Amino acid sequence: MNRCQFVEDHQRRYGVKRLCRVLGLARSTFYYWRRTASLRAARQAADARLAARIRTVHRASDGTYGVPRITAELRDGGEVVNHKRVARVMNAIGLAGLRLRRRHRTTIPDLTSTKVPDLISRDFTATEVNTKYVGDITYLPLSGGTFRYLATVIDLASRRLAGRAIADHMRAGLVIDALHAAERTRGSLVGAIFHSDHGAQYCSRAFADACREAGVTQSMSAVGSSADNALAESFNATCKRETLQGRRAWDTEREAHLDLFRWLHRYNTVRRHSRLGHCSPIAYEQALRTTSTTLAEAA
Repeated sequence: MNRCQFVEDHQRRYGVKRLCRVLGLARSTFYYWRRTASLRAARQAADARLAARIRTVHRASDGTYGVPRITAELRDGGEVVNHKRVARVMNAIGLAGLRLRRRHRTTIPDLTSTKVPDLISRDFTATEVNTKYVGDITYLPLSGGTFRYLATVIDLASRRLAGRAIADHMRAGLVIDALHAAERTRGSLVGAIFHSDHGAQYCSRAFADACREAGVTQSMSAVGSSADNALAESFNATCKRETLQGRRAWDTEREAHLDLFRWLHRYNTVRRHSRLGHCSPIAYEQALRTTSTTLAEAA
């Protein structure tokens, strides 16, 4: 129990002076504590209201948001709050964002493939949308030890998932389907760069032909260097961490598809991205278009 509260509760029987001496508490400290009781109560009430809002935001994110994203969400909602206070309240009510799980390797390099230059060189940025993309494949574990596989195409300017495909295999058709999905999203990929690792699917003649037909220039990381395609691998880790939420596998393929569809839609439209000033990818693209239109009109 708080020593000041103990003195407050028993002062009439034993006296403040005696209690403070026994408890090793300065009387000035006790009187300051009593004088500031109303301020403390107001702060506790404010923290309780903030905790309720934090719980709402955390629940809406499926329990995935940590301090930075919750702070951004609260600020957009009109709350004047800093990340330190959010961290303190979250710690007090036992809430936290999801942490990264250990990554599993799915792409097998094709060491005999034709050499494709690295046009990204670990620069995972772009000033315009639909100019530079990265892609990768990740496994989706199902109960019983079976898997499905997700191929992605991510825009480096906005981090938008422009294309995706899910299949029960890792053949070239999987990554080709993801590329075609991105082509449908954008209308055209002509002039864009697509960066991947040296997986056999991306090194295949079929995928090279698909890129050529779409007007896309291929780029590949160094063999065996995960850092050269870190953005795509980070996306995969986040996706599985926030959809599985500690489970080892989905019970059924249908459950996996529904969870992924819901998360991937939320990723593009709602989920805040730290590299985009805590905007969602589509909101960021809309802001870029607005800025470009404004500059064009001013010119």
